[in-house]
Amino acid sequence: MLGYILSETRGEADRLLASLAERLRAEGHVVAGIVQSRAPTEGAHPCDMELAVLPRGPALEISQKLGGGSRGCRLDPGSLEAAAEAVTLRLREGADVLILNKFGAQECAGRGFAPVLALALEQGIPVLTAVNARNLDGFLSFAGGLGSQVEAGGAALDDWLRGALAG
Repeated sequence: MLGYILSETRGEADRLLASLAERLRAEGHVVAGIVQSRAPTEGAHPCDMELAVLPRGPALEISQKLGGGSRGCRLDPGSLEAAAEAVTLRLREGADVLILNKFGAQECAGRGFAPVLALALEQGIPVLTAVNARNLDGFLSFAGGLGSQVEAGGAALDDWLRGALAG
């Protein structure tokens, strides 16, 4: 199963997926994946971020320090690939579910967490991620009809999770 939340408000999906991962772990599920662990602080660029590898860390910085006047993408592709490798190692230890904080431009191009997502699906592990409108077409193309949109709040997400974990 491949579920996705359509992320419209910056940071909303990050908070939801991090909370969900913690709740699943508290219920005894083995959760692999990655969530945003530190939002940008005051004075930082909004794209600065740190990701936490589930379930035990480490936390990894994936943005480059380009200076306050820069306008380009701050993503450090090498750090993103290192994070993807860390998640792959955890996934190979076994998991009930894979949570990925974002399916972004790198994944649309087949990089980043795209191979991790594919590995989880090959192993029959349900995957939940967030996608923004800009990357939705790329995600749907990658998913090849397997993705199903899940409403971000309330019963719809819980129903999807129950079905995914029972399958």
